[in-house]
Amino acid sequence: MLNNSPIQFASARIEDLMFRTSFDPGTMEGCVIVNLSLINKEDFEDVLKIFSLAINSGLAVSPLLKVIHEGDHIGDRVIGKGEVGFATVCSITIDGILLKAGVMVKPRFGGLVEIREGVPVRFTDVLTYQSTTIDPLEVLMSQELTSVMQMLRTGTGKILANLREAPMVARDAIDSTLSDMVDAGITGILEVGEPNTRILDVPVERDHLGIVVIGGTNPMALVQEHGIPIRTNAMSTLMDIKELKHINEL
Repeated sequence: MLNNSPIQFASARIEDLMFRTSFDPGTMEGCVIVNLSLINKEDFEDVLKIFSLAINSGLAVSPLLKVIHEGDHIGDRVIGKGEVGFATVCSITIDGILLKAGVMVKPRFGGLVEIREGVPVRFTDVLTYQSTTIDPLEVLMSQELTSVMQMLRTGTGKILANLREAPMVARDAIDSTLSDMVDAGITGILEVGEPNTRILDVPVERDHLGIVVIGGTNPMALVQEHGIPIRTNAMSTLMDIKELKHINEL
């Protein structure tokens, strides 16, 4: 039987969520975009330790998250029997905050970034948001292409990240807003490029600059690398920031 529902590309979903993001880093109020990850209840303690390792190593957008237990709701979804859910801050939240600050941000793609001796070098594999109906980082994670644990151990490996572009005339507003985000605990910025200059070996549009953001799904990729089953739905829904807690409080 054919499904007559219209196809929604990831780019359209991102635009919708960006406009609906209401988080204000100055007041610490409003809604952020979250990813939802589901695990088996018996894996909870192990997954929490792995999440803590990834997040405290800076491989996440924010240290804030929410644990959702079986029977509880997140958006229009109910956590199933024997499952535990983790709601973590999605990197598209950063685009929404920049948009609210008057910066027109254009998310370009998600991909793998090669880290060499602790330094980001280049994107090696990418998927554009306009070409897929599934979040690019979900796709790349499913292919088991990451080496997050190796990167944490040796300083060299591949992690998940996103690239977006913004007009270079907005540079001051970008710097100011990103600084406010860091103060609010949203620290997922990997690199901000110079105008009209390649960033991590990727060219940017004329009169624009590139911003590379760490993928919010790196903790999930690390769980997967440990052989623990995890099901991730990126860009799942919006959640009030006050519902989230620092991982070190869990």
